[in-house]
Amino acid sequence: MKHLKLIVPLAVLLLSACSKNIQTDEAVKQGIIKHLSQNTGLQLASMDITVSGVTFKDNTAEASVSFKPKGADPASGMQMRYSLERQGSEWVVKKKADSGHGAAMPGINPGAMPASPHGATAPAAGEMPPNHPPMGAGKMPEKK
Repeated sequence: MKHLKLIVPLAVLLLSACSKNIQTDEAVKQGIIKHLSQNTGLQLASMDITVSGVTFKDNTAEASVSFKPKGADPASGMQMRYSLERQGSEWVVKKKADSGHGAAMPGINPGAMPASPHGATAPAAGEMPPNHPPMGAGKMPEKK
């Protein structure tokens, strides 16, 4: 009986030491980087990736993540929202439409082009910008 009193607390201590707390910004960042590294077209080494906020609820997390080129002005970056799910001892980005991937910027109609930062207005749908060569009116050059 004396050994049982010693073994039970020791087992609880060992089990609690083995469970890893992954409700951290760094653990979420690692899950997002792992997800992004599956896209071979991205050069993650040339980006600064910052988790600017995370909300944890049970086995899910909602994260705001900022991306910018290394050494660039923070204003030149972009912000994305990710929904993640805990799987074992890591966070995995959910594959669902409302995870924030490709979401429109607030205040911008997804079908409309925003105004140019240089003061010009965007052309109406189906129109070409000023001084653009005509499209489809001429003959395509022949290949040699």
